[in-house]
Amino acid sequence: MIVWVTGANGFIGRHLVHELAGAGHAVHGVGHGALDATEARRLGLRSWINGEIDAANLNALAAAHGVPMHLFHLAGGSSVGVSIERPFEDFSRTVASTARLLEWLHGSAPDCAVIAASSAAVYGADHVGPIAETAVATPMSPYGQHKHMMEQLCRSYAQSFGIRSTIVRLFSVYGPNLRKQLLWDICSRLAAEEPVLTLGGTGKEIRDWTDVRDVARLLASVAELSSPESFRVINGGSGRGTSVADIAAGLVRQWGGNTVVQHSGLSRPGDPVSLLADDAMLRQIGFDWRIPLDQGLADYVAWFKGQVS
Repeated sequence: MIVWVTGANGFIGRHLVHELAGAGHAVHGVGHGALDATEARRLGLRSWINGEIDAANLNALAAAHGVPMHLFHLAGGSSVGVSIERPFEDFSRTVASTARLLEWLHGSAPDCAVIAASSAAVYGADHVGPIAETAVATPMSPYGQHKHMMEQLCRSYAQSFGIRSTIVRLFSVYGPNLRKQLLWDICSRLAAEEPVLTLGGTGKEIRDWTDVRDVARLLASVAELSSPESFRVINGGSGRGTSVADIAAGLVRQWGGNTVVQHSGLSRPGDPVSLLADDAMLRQIGFDWRIPLDQGLADYVAWFKGQVS
């Protein structure tokens, strides 16, 4: 099967390409980042275009390799902080690129099914307990707003033109190759041998942590589902919440040593106290999360130490 991945050179994209290529699919990618032919083959890509998600590059892929049956749309903004510092850049990466992609599919590959990675950030900050897909979206940041706008574009093209789309709202994805956010920050400070780590917030904030290797399996599995609906939304979370304090303690334990972790008690405005998925839909389709948190944290620490050694 011919499949395309936008953002294939990103954190989740690289793992997804490995998963899809391992299943025997012909995987082609487009997005930002220089990849030579050897590195592209190592990842599992048959071809790679370093550039914008636009008609010229999509036409070039189609002319060389044929139109895709499935397209995994992972390109877009990936940081709340960057979206606040440079909101128009985040809009361009997430919303404008999705509009160009959908317009191209409408004209050139209308039978292609889209699997688009969105974010739990669309839910906002005021939820307690598991959040169902039917919850009202109240995003608090440009990042969350733009992901929601991306979803609305997919819904519009599904309703108006029959472009089938599945939105997967991802929660707190972590794992090997993640070079930002909480786990990277903590491990960087552990490597610097700081005796006391002071983290923001209270430590009681709850997140739904999912290993990127399981997330790649999930995205690939969603593409195989049959559905009479042209548009649907699925939570890409496990339904199991873990506090930031417990994540920090788990990393310290896996690292070794006697580092003390404390919390400032100061949270960023709009930072959710809890982001936890209602996973009923995933249980209904039979998806299983295979990598326990302790194993995932141990693998992350081992990967990180391999990077800095």
